[in-house]
Amino acid sequence: MNHPRPYDVVLYGASGFTGQQTVEYFAKNVDGEKVRWAIAGRNPDKLAQVKQALAIPVDILVADSRDQGGLEAIAAQTQVILNTAGPFALHGDAVVDACVRKQTHYADITGETPWVKSLIQRYHAQAETEGTRIIPCCGFDSVPSDLGTYLLVRFMQEHLGVSCRQVKAYFQAAGGLNGGTLASAVNLARSGQASQLADPFLLNPPNSVSPAVRANSADPQWPQYDRSLGAWTAPFFMGPVNTRVVRRSCALYEQWQASYGSDFTYQEYLKFAGPGAAGAAIAITLGTGLFAFALSQPWAWSLLQSRLPQPGSGPSNQVMDDGWFSCQLIGWSEDGQSAQCWLHNQGDPGNRSTVKFLCESALCLVQETEKLPQRGGILTPATGLGDVLVGRLRQAGVTIELTRYRRGE
Repeated sequence: MNHPRPYDVVLYGASGFTGQQTVEYFAKNVDGEKVRWAIAGRNPDKLAQVKQALAIPVDILVADSRDQGGLEAIAAQTQVILNTAGPFALHGDAVVDACVRKQTHYADITGETPWVKSLIQRYHAQAETEGTRIIPCCGFDSVPSDLGTYLLVRFMQEHLGVSCRQVKAYFQAAGGLNGGTLASAVNLARSGQASQLADPFLLNPPNSVSPAVRANSADPQWPQYDRSLGAWTAPFFMGPVNTRVVRRSCALYEQWQASYGSDFTYQEYLKFAGPGAAGAAIAITLGTGLFAFALSQPWAWSLLQSRLPQPGSGPSNQVMDDGWFSCQLIGWSEDGQSAQCWLHNQGDPGNRSTVKFLCESALCLVQETEKLPQRGGILTPATGLGDVLVGRLRQAGVTIELTRYRRGE
């Protein structure tokens, strides 16, 4: 590898709750002689504590998230910035701007789709022209959804000889919530962006949606029994994030003459099985609605806030280690053929899995650049990293399986 810059990866936001986990992941899994990395953020004392706690010989770089000059100095020294400093709508603009200016690749874990939309409007054309890969949404939002759909569509095309008409994703998970994720949700709810959040095609390029697709892409609102699955489902609270990312991938591949399929549609759900499944689906739907209401109402939020994790805090190590997620994606063709993609990882999805997905995404951009799709812009995990990330995640212990689908499997 040619190394014109001092570092391969800089972990920005390294002293935060998720940021510290990325440092731990690199310390355990990355050969410092092959990948030169550093940690960065706004508080040198906290960064020094992270370095000391792990006893790692890494450099510390300091710049506030609003220090444009300092961030450009960091971006100029590295091939990739891995960013965990959210809420990204408040703290991410200058980081991305610095990366675009210095042609430094970028990955983060945001689920803040209105902010991603603003990045597309401001930076996509320049990053595309210059080959800079800016890849948000590289955590649990939205790697399983986006990569799973990409793999399933290509499996049906290559192994069944058919185009995919529709994919539905069904999630099951256990884990905890960290304060940073909650802070991002609060900022979204309070920012006046509700109308943008409601747009199923928020991240699509202009004029990329047919009337038939638009008519079949409204977000699910109610629990229901899914006969094709043989189980109860409820709206997935991250569906309004993940579906937008998957639809952007679909639209970009359509532009690149690698279509997912004519009038392709995508939706996702929570899945419930066994005794009490119907009641659980109803309870989760009601609970999600009440939580969304509390976020939007200052008086309700003031009653709830003290009982929830604060920024910089999160679940215990045991909760994160015992957590898990499973995602079953089912695809159907026009002639009724079907296939499925299973993704599973041990570890809390919002922390352990998110950190694994993000760190391996950044390592793709450093260690396997020549294998990646040769394109830049505001990309998605599927369009920017694709099969390379799939291979790395499998090596990192993520189960990814593709088969024909029969109901009940």
